[in-house]
Amino acid sequence: MLAALATRVAAAVLHLPPRRTHRVRLTRDIPVRVRDGVSLRTDHHAPDRTTAPTVLIRTPYGRGGPMRLLGRLIGERGYHVVIQSCRGTGGSGGQFDPLVHERDDGLDTLDWLRRQPWWNGTFGMFGASYQGFVQWAVAADAAADLRAMVAVVTASGTRDSMYPGESFALDTVLTWVELLQAQTVGWLARQWELRRGQPRLAAGLSHLPLAEADRVATGMTVPFFQEWLRHHTPDAAYWQARVFGDRLAEVHAPVAMIGGWHDIFLPAQLRDFAALRDAGAVPRLIVGPWTHGSPGLFAAALRDGLDWLDEHLGGYPGRARAPVRVHVGGSGGGWRELPDWPPPATPTPWYLHPRGGLRPAPSPASAPDGFWYDPGDPTPSVGGPLLVAQQAGPVDNRHVEARPDVLTWTSAALPAAVEVIGPVEAEVFVRSELPYLDVFVRLCDVDRRGRSWNICDGLVRVSPPAFAANPTGAVRVAVPLWPVAHRFAAGHRLRVQVCGGAHPRYARNPGTGEPLGTATALQAGWREILHDPQHPSALVLPIARDVSSESYARTSGGRPTSSWQGRPPLP
Repeated sequence: MLAALATRVAAAVLHLPPRRTHRVRLTRDIPVRVRDGVSLRTDHHAPDRTTAPTVLIRTPYGRGGPMRLLGRLIGERGYHVVIQSCRGTGGSGGQFDPLVHERDDGLDTLDWLRRQPWWNGTFGMFGASYQGFVQWAVAADAAADLRAMVAVVTASGTRDSMYPGESFALDTVLTWVELLQAQTVGWLARQWELRRGQPRLAAGLSHLPLAEADRVATGMTVPFFQEWLRHHTPDAAYWQARVFGDRLAEVHAPVAMIGGWHDIFLPAQLRDFAALRDAGAVPRLIVGPWTHGSPGLFAAALRDGLDWLDEHLGGYPGRARAPVRVHVGGSGGGWRELPDWPPPATPTPWYLHPRGGLRPAPSPASAPDGFWYDPGDPTPSVGGPLLVAQQAGPVDNRHVEARPDVLTWTSAALPAAVEVIGPVEAEVFVRSELPYLDVFVRLCDVDRRGRSWNICDGLVRVSPPAFAANPTGAVRVAVPLWPVAHRFAAGHRLRVQVCGGAHPRYARNPGTGEPLGTATALQAGWREILHDPQHPSALVLPIARDVSSESYARTSGGRPTSSWQGRPPLP
């Protein structure tokens, strides 16, 4: 009774399509035996339609609470829903080693599904983050039985997201390690730790060497965390069996991809979208104003995910819609439907000038700007793409911009709105007394009150011999920033930050070249950002062409004028 009431309330709040059945029978803790003898605990949410398709969700986050509600919500739409705990989690046997067993365990689970009396020969997959990685692990081998995928804030490979710019995503990785470990403690103990502000995690994020950070944060050594510290180079064989992007062309099931502008996996997710398009597929892409765990993301993913499953798995008529739907932030933005990603745009450089100016014209001859970076007092990370939703997204950056180790360049007030949609890249010429350093670049929107809101950013780790200095001693550093869709209002200003790091989002660069996991010595140093005709440091923005002349619709209040009529706006 309570479960049925909860799903009715959730369905109403989320504006889900009507139920097709009022009865969903739950069978818990089914042991599914895989090829090496390990049993994976599995729940089956069965509708009263025995010949319905199946939706498979494999997760390391347990099967109760929100997952049980999700199973019932999808089940009431007329699907068998199978939710399985990944190896070593949620009562399943074996040891959890991220990505190692997901292909074999997923295919063995599919074989088990095919032997069930209620199996009708077709299935789809649904899930966010790690639940999406496990989809990609089996997608190329699932044959014609796989009819639809809904991959939310996820990607086919995690390696590049764990080492963005060849740094180390310390906050993402260690916070995830702590989250997994927290599932093994009691509810009251966990609530107490959260109420205290997670001091153990905070201590782990600031600890050196990093090889001890897992023990500081969780009280135990975590094998895969240690492996990720050791095998961090781009050519590490360790990752070859843990990424699945090399087989995207073999995935024939229709894929819906849902992401957020401040999500940790967005660049990798957009690369997956491009790879599928290049292979001739027609995936669906939705990117909204969300962080990795924001409530709005869950609501949109469930609504659009159910639409996708209905159309491609359930056999229900689909709605006419463009392949890409994105939310443009800022004043006068809103939802847009696009024929592809990225949309047509004009790459426009904004050059760094002396005295903190930012202009679309190259800088004249000028002296460089410099700052002292000390990894013992690292420049803090503020907002942006973080794992914890409450800390992620746009925030006012003025307090971090006031630090002496952060340089800023700001445009004049814009005479008209400027809309930026697409990939963003910076080219920065830096001269450093230390050959080992990080270059962090961030784009901000400065409003009429002077508040500086982060829009996108990126970091690159510089080390010899990959980066060679020119005769002036300067190194050219190309910094890919997160993709963006934002409208800068008239009267606002563009601002570019450049600094030496963003800790603990990225592991601090010790400045010594020591190995990632064992470095303890910290070396501070002076560095200069050059901006003269020979060193034209700039941020290159994709300025959207006149939207009225393009083949996509501007939306109003979150509802495209060409479709989605009668549906509530997305959050």
